[in-house]
Amino acid sequence: MSDDSTPKREFADPKLAINRVYTRRGDGGQTSLVSGERRDKDDLRIACYGTVDELNAFLGHALVSARELRGNHAAMGELTRALVRVQHELFNLGSLLATRPDAVRETQPQVTSDDIERLEREIDSANEQLPALRSFVLPGGSRLSVELHVARTVCRRAERLAVTLARAEPETSAAAVGYLNRLSDALFVWSRLVDVVQGRSEALWDPNHGAA
Repeated sequence: MSDDSTPKREFADPKLAINRVYTRRGDGGQTSLVSGERRDKDDLRIACYGTVDELNAFLGHALVSARELRGNHAAMGELTRALVRVQHELFNLGSLLATRPDAVRETQPQVTSDDIERLEREIDSANEQLPALRSFVLPGGSRLSVELHVARTVCRRAERLAVTLARAEPETSAAAVGYLNRLSDALFVWSRLVDVVQGRSEALWDPNHGAA
């Protein structure tokens, strides 16, 4: 990971006034998109941004663990900052996915090619600190590593849903799929990095493990 001063586009601030947690409007099994359109709660678009929300919760879990280790490893401070940024970007992505493509406004929060490119730079920087892989990694080196692996698998599920959504609604932003694809790669590399900086050995897949 490395310092990055990439300028961000200025998006509009959220226009929210959450005075009541429940409204009863969803009791019939429908919810509203940002554009106001009502859709069933098991609609593909709802499932897609709902999974992004699930991913954000798992990232929050990993963030807590990273903060506990931050004082012992400089790399943990960088990871903490990256995870916080990604959590905000996932809300931007959720805003994009919760809006019909033809209703997305220019200043509406969304992920961009700049966000994807920054993840690529962070992946390259982290990967330079890692030994070459000779097999697939088994999750389990450390608690934080496992939490990042769990987030990675949820990210892949969100990506698969985004691919299906883009096929069903072709106007869906290509950046949504690209961002989730790159984020899952970043989570994999970060899961390896946290084990390395903690001096933990990686568990690699051995097809003959346990063989007599």
